Amino acid sequence: MTIRNLATRRTIAAVFLLWGAANAAIPARAEQRFEVRYADAEQRTYTGRVYLFCGQGPREPRSGPNWFDPDPMFAIDVVDWKPGEILTFSASTPGLMAFPKPLDELDLRGWKVQAVARFNPWERKVGTGERNGFSDVVSIPADGSDQSVQLTIQHRVPSPEFVETNDVRLLRLQSNLLSQFHQRDVSIQGGVRLPPSYHQQPDRRYPVIFEIPGFGGTHAGVRAWSPQRQRSEDGVEFIVVVLDPSCPLGHHVFADSANNGPWGTALVQEFIPELDRQFRTDARPAARFLSGHSSGGWSSLWLQVTHPDDFGGTWSTAPDPVDFHDFQQIDLYAGQNMYVDPQGARRPLARLGGRVAAWYDQFCQMEDLMGYGGQLHSFEAVFSPADAMRPIRIGTINAPPAPSPQPKLLWNRDTGVIDPQVAAAWKKYDIRHQLVSRWPELGPRLQGKLTVIMGEQDTFYLEGATRRLKVALEELGSDARIELVPDRDHFDLLTPELRQRIINEMAASYRKNLP
Repeated sequence: MTIRNLATRRTIAAVFLLWGAANAAIPARAEQRFEVRYADAEQRTYTGRVYLFCGQGPREPRSGPNWFDPDPMFAIDVVDWKPGEILTFSASTPGLMAFPKPLDELDLRGWKVQAVARFNPWERKVGTGERNGFSDVVSIPADGSDQSVQLTIQHRVPSPEFVETNDVRLLRLQSNLLSQFHQRDVSIQGGVRLPPSYHQQPDRRYPVIFEIPGFGGTHAGVRAWSPQRQRSEDGVEFIVVVLDPSCPLGHHVFADSANNGPWGTALVQEFIPELDRQFRTDARPAARFLSGHSSGGWSSLWLQVTHPDDFGGTWSTAPDPVDFHDFQQIDLYAGQNMYVDPQGARRPLARLGGRVAAWYDQFCQMEDLMGYGGQLHSFEAVFSPADAMRPIRIGTINAPPAPSPQPKLLWNRDTGVIDPQVAAAWKKYDIRHQLVSRWPELGPRLQGKLTVIMGEQDTFYLEGATRRLKVALEELGSDARIELVPDRDHFDLLTPELRQRIINEMAASYRKNLP
């Protein structure tokens, strides 16, 4: 643009001079730096991953991330990091991992920040994982007066305490099968709630409900079971066992796998016999019932299908994908992409109130920064073969990093392209495929034992796979009950009324098959 009028040119020049003078008083935002140390009385070095978690709410930042609204986070892998040695997080730090954007594209003034070190190599959780290290919460100056924030990792996450009572017990059993697989001590544990009449009727034996929590849940969930919940309306009482499905690589879903080990076999061959020995269970298989929600829903269905003679039935709600032709709307066998659909549109991973709440590519980026133990990587840990060429280096204090089985990745983390060979290997865990291909063998043994309930508007797009399972079982002439509930999602499906109905149906099966 050419300015022809002299007065106009002078006016504009004056405006620019005033603008420059005003902004000269505002200092440019300097590079944000975080200097992290850790304290250790024994002066041990650390090899592993160190994190910065940011947040603005009342909770400590390390308690994140929120799946649907994750805050910024950063990570660096360190080798032989010494106590007191400064570890700098800045945009120019080599190897800095950042989410959702690079550090120099984020204005964190006024935010809170907390440092975490993953000292416990066998813990799935990061910021709240048992024996991991963390710093105090520090506020980043809102006025930008101090661009170098100091944090010291000086606390350890305490071990969770399971308080036993007269009616709530802890059963922990060291598994020979799992310990041999991992070459370290590995235990199976469950919270046991005894029914109200257990101590008053010493000669009575009880049917058992095995509940498997969803991703993130543990055996501590047994405390959510009240005495009223473990009794049917016609008076049948149950011993309830809430199993712990946690392992370093996520949720092992009680499936035997190349990376997590033989969890399903260990449950049936080791844990259940010990439960029957310590408590007055009705040890007949028809008196054992399975339930679970989400990943626990998949687990309970898988256990019933793979151990058809060891359980009397499963009531599985909102299970993870039961048919890999519809893995959260993705056909894993058709050469599709995890990040974009065949029309090139970005793939959603979750929805809330009809609106997209998480995207596959972004969620995967967040999980990769967190490291092993996340939900998506947990699927690969169960379903994929082990990749001997890419071991996970699980670090620890004062010891070299230990190699651990690393599952082969189903998809390329940069492009979303699915590896067809890995997808083909996943087929052995495709529940619909297993049922259809083995129906002459499994059908008679699963008669009256399969109930799957799913909301038609599942938060994580799981209803499509369940619908395909329903069609397949109907074509096979199965008496399985596969229900899709209108206007229900992942979080509001399991109502008190549905819980009571499930207990009543378990009691009816018990009375029918074991009068």
